[in-house]
Amino acid sequence: MGFLRLTRPANVVTAVADILAGIAISGYFLQAPAGMYWLPVILLAIATAGLYAGGVVFNDVFDARLDAVERPERPIPSGVISKQTAAAGGVLLLVTGVAAATNVHPDLYSTTTLLAVAIAASALLYDKWGKHHAVAGPVMMGACRGLNLLMGISIVPGAVGIYWWLGGIPLVYIAAITVISRGEVHGSNRSHLYTALGLYGVVLAALLGFSVVQQHWQTAIVWLAGFGCMIVQPLVKALRNPSAAASGKAVKAGVLALVLMNATWAAATGQWYLACLIALLLPVSLLLARLFAVT
Repeated sequence: MGFLRLTRPANVVTAVADILAGIAISGYFLQAPAGMYWLPVILLAIATAGLYAGGVVFNDVFDARLDAVERPERPIPSGVISKQTAAAGGVLLLVTGVAAATNVHPDLYSTTTLLAVAIAASALLYDKWGKHHAVAGPVMMGACRGLNLLMGISIVPGAVGIYWWLGGIPLVYIAAITVISRGEVHGSNRSHLYTALGLYGVVLAALLGFSVVQQHWQTAIVWLAGFGCMIVQPLVKALRNPSAAASGKAVKAGVLALVLMNATWAAATGQWYLACLIALLLPVSLLLARLFAVT
């Protein structure tokens, strides 16, 4: 149970939602023969689960000394699991993630494989170094999500070459959440929260613009409105009272709302059934968030 707590299960569900959104953007289900549907999808789900879980495990491994002071209830400082065991498990998860990605298109140098390696490297760099830097930290954390969306898109060879720029939108969004998260322990600086609110606005506008270009904004607007409400409301509360507790709630909402962001991507491509499927992951993530920490 201690190791499971390290993997942040509720967050892993949102990573799977990223993959499904990328697959929707790629048009895979609109062009793949029926017999080819599910194995690559399952492999990508395993890949993102391994990569995300491995990355957050190493977050706690590298932060073990700091957590002993600021968050002694976490599994490593509380003695539930040793730092060495956690590190070994993190390595296994990352290797599993890269291996699963490699088998989507059996080629060691496929786009999917290279993206998986880039995600693992970005996560480790953020865990060890990036989180301590005001600019590099949010960018590196956001890059992990952007690359994850692109890994889903890569299920169709060549699709990343068309939609590569979409990876910048999750990057901006996660950068905003990372800025907010800096107030989880000691409270937030209002200027940071206003910066995050501005970044949220950029993301919402970009999603709306994409849905208009795809000519499915009428379908996407429902999911986009739900996504916007879920992220803006707790952030406004944090602006009124920039306490550590309020910042923590805003971060938690931002992470879990990724499911609705990904449903919006699917709806924007006209695949409403995939949007519904992705949205069904939200109650799963919310339930897991009651049982396990999100941040």
